[in-house]
Amino acid sequence: METYLETKEQEMYELLERIVNTDSGTYDKEGVDTVGDILIEKFEEIGMDVKVHYEEKLGNHLEIKASRDHDPKILIIAHMDTVFPKGEAEKRPFKVIGDKAFGPGVNDEKASHVQVLYALKALKEAGSDAYKNVHIIFNSDEEIGSPTSKPLIKQVAENKQYSLVVECSRPNGGLVTERKGVGQFTLDVKGKSAHSGVDPERGRSAIEEISHKIIKLQKLNNYDEGISVNVGLVQGGTSTNTIPSVARADIDVRFNNEQQAADIVKKITEISQEEHVSGTVTKLKGDISRPPMLKTSETEQLMNVIHEAADDLGITIREVSSGGGSDASFTASEGIPTVDGMGPMGEFSHSEKEEYTDLKTFPQFTALLAKTIEKLSV
Repeated sequence: METYLETKEQEMYELLERIVNTDSGTYDKEGVDTVGDILIEKFEEIGMDVKVHYEEKLGNHLEIKASRDHDPKILIIAHMDTVFPKGEAEKRPFKVIGDKAFGPGVNDEKASHVQVLYALKALKEAGSDAYKNVHIIFNSDEEIGSPTSKPLIKQVAENKQYSLVVECSRPNGGLVTERKGVGQFTLDVKGKSAHSGVDPERGRSAIEEISHKIIKLQKLNNYDEGISVNVGLVQGGTSTNTIPSVARADIDVRFNNEQQAADIVKKITEISQEEHVSGTVTKLKGDISRPPMLKTSETEQLMNVIHEAADDLGITIREVSSGGGSDASFTASEGIPTVDGMGPMGEFSHSEKEEYTDLKTFPQFTALLAKTIEKLSV
């Protein structure tokens, strides 16, 4: 398989360039579906069955396996959406500098699309039926918590024995066996507007009210315990000479376990219900979007198989934990042994210029995925 993939490197790079140069921000349905169309074409070319799950507002999801009749035991998950706006690919298209490929979403996670395709091609070329043992989901909304694809992932995950999620592997072969849980919340404060010079006493400042709440929210951070609460976006007011009648704060929460999640939700709710500026009203929206991905003994057994595959290929891998969220949390919470970071090696996802995929390890980690699939199918 390694030799076959080495002969296909140029093909892989050309397909990667095509996908990276196609904008596919989460809310760009046309762009995400264009990436999906490319993948449909490529997977159908190798005889795979592709089922499209149509979405009205966000991109469609793809479900791929050898045939509709097959009951594969390995679930592979990748996402087609990125965090970048329309026009980003034209502004900074795919380019290669040395051994690194750059471009919007190259590492998160368009290189993974190519990797999954060529892992299956390598298995077929080697005469292995292991490609029939994979059930692939390419979803369109991972970057916003997978609101429409989560039910599909959970449905497909039923009766699966393993889940391999192809977010990028970390430098030095880091594969993810633990992830924090994620919550997203919004505070909307309604006050009363008034002229700040003529009759300010008539006003009720929504910005003043939300400021009190923000300070209390930030104090919920406990990095030693793995808890982070970040008010990352604040909006409010209409002009400097108007007492602001509206204000909004968007909150990101990370935690290690379900008890921490329950405690944080309770505290955020209590803070939202406190009134500091008389006459203001606060509404809290949001919830826990992803449970934590916990390492289990079954995960350890799955990692042992991946280590064996890596040893066969002469690849060094290691286990890491991550504060970032991914769809791996959904399958792990269903009790399915799950390893994330099975994608090509790279760094700096979501960054405007630094994000890259390491091309010199691209064939090796594609071979690692193929070899792992083969070992899990014995």
